[in-house]
Amino acid sequence: MSLTIKGRPIHFSLKWLKPPPVPPDGTMTLFEHLRELRYRLVVSALAILVGMIVAWFFRYQLMDILQRPYFEAIDALKVKNPDASTLLVNINLTSPLTLALKVSALAGVLVTAPFWLYQLWAFIIPGLLAKEKKWALIFIGAATPMFVGGVVVGYVVLPKAITVLLSFTQSGVSNLQDINAYLSFLLRLMVVFGIAFLIPLVVLMLNIVGVIKAKQLSKYRTLVIFGTFVFGAVATPSTDPFSMLALALPMTVLFLAAEVIAHILDRRKERRIALAGDDWMLRPSVADDKALRELSEGDGDALEPPR
Repeated sequence: MSLTIKGRPIHFSLKWLKPPPVPPDGTMTLFEHLRELRYRLVVSALAILVGMIVAWFFRYQLMDILQRPYFEAIDALKVKNPDASTLLVNINLTSPLTLALKVSALAGVLVTAPFWLYQLWAFIIPGLLAKEKKWALIFIGAATPMFVGGVVVGYVVLPKAITVLLSFTQSGVSNLQDINAYLSFLLRLMVVFGIAFLIPLVVLMLNIVGVIKAKQLSKYRTLVIFGTFVFGAVATPSTDPFSMLALALPMTVLFLAAEVIAHILDRRKERRIALAGDDWMLRPSVADDKALRELSEGDGDALEPPR
């Protein structure tokens, strides 16, 4: 029995799950790009939804993990102030459901990160040259563990930050923390740490594409390091130096490593330029890319004088 709407049969098909075809040379019209973008967004959203549904069955275990920094901070606070009274609470009737949905959604995004990052990569890759494809793949491959590393560092320093913040509570005052507000605070802190760990990688990629030179990084190294510590002091919510150093020191080390790699890449680029001569820019781009090669050949034919 087939379903119908106003006499018209409804056909169920899974063909839309297949990515739209991409021409061998990577050239696509605007509507083809929009069609592919729609496909990438839809399948990414579906993957996140599936991850969210799976995470829903583990929401209590996930909440225990997210609450652990708070309880560790309370234990440390009561060592100094045994009379401290703190409690995580839900403010209204919808808070438990909202909290469970937030935790499941967060877990779904993190678990399916390799899939939707691949969709992002698959959407970008047709418009890149061979060399750019290689560096973009390296960037995506390195960005994920670096972002996760920053999130883990933020999670580790969170108990210290909470201890310092709650230590300002006046004697005889009970501190009731809305668990939704606590979760938002936790997510903001971990995202800040995650993004901060990506900044040196972005600097390195700008050097690779020729926007920033290694000499410029060396020239402004002192200012960058100073700005890193200022950023660490502003981005971390606590007033203790430990949280600031936990963010600023890894960023400084990563920046210095990016500067060293940038010097190595610039020296290799200078050697290639010296060996290749004036046509060094055309060889790796036009000669190795089919679309640009055909375009350059077509332009050359068009410039020939009529016989």
